[in-house]
Amino acid sequence: MKKICAILAAGTALTAVPAFAQDATPAEAFGGFHAEALVGYDHIRSGSSEDVDNSRDLKQSIDGVEFGGAVGYDVPLGTNLVVGAEAEITDSSAKRDYNNDQPTVFNLGRVDAGRQYYFGGRVGYAMSPATMVYVKGGYSNARFNLQGTDGTTNLRQRLDTDGYRVGAGVEQKMGSNAFVKLEYKYTNLSDAEFDFNGSTPDSSRFSIDTDRHSVMAGVGVRF
Repeated sequence: MKKICAILAAGTALTAVPAFAQDATPAEAFGGFHAEALVGYDHIRSGSSEDVDNSRDLKQSIDGVEFGGAVGYDVPLGTNLVVGAEAEITDSSAKRDYNNDQPTVFNLGRVDAGRQYYFGGRVGYAMSPATMVYVKGGYSNARFNLQGTDGTTNLRQRLDTDGYRVGAGVEQKMGSNAFVKLEYKYTNLSDAEFDFNGSTPDSSRFSIDTDRHSVMAGVGVRF
């Protein structure tokens, strides 16, 4: 009798294991801390569609490769919903050199897109334990390195800008912990100030209208 009870108990335990595994939801596959590397296409342009010069077209955009990394933490809610917070830092190769034959709408000499910070949140929908689609939004701070010259004196300064970002993407698990992602993000920069070198005081804040479109690929690990 004791042997029969032991066999029944063992059988009950074995059937409970797959039942417990089946209780895991698709959203739980995307919970926890993650870190990732990012690279993609970066397009920055004036937000105005108006030509600011009546006699010739001005170069209104700069393009390059954006690269950097991000960290975040996601929490599963219910069966499919995932919410999380993330932080990102990137740099860009986008730049433009000023010359009289090809003036730029920036009107600030040489323009280099510098580092960009982002802090925000995202909401995802786990379509399966391996695939999640998501939308995101938050605050962005971007720096542009500027250099102007009158032929004798070079003036270097930084344009520090603030704005918001929205975006959407898809994340695909690769194995138990790794993942890849593809994401589109739009950033609108609406406030700025000039940060001067040396003892020169920074400028007051002023309004701008600059759009930034990026398509990024990422590879990461979830812990």
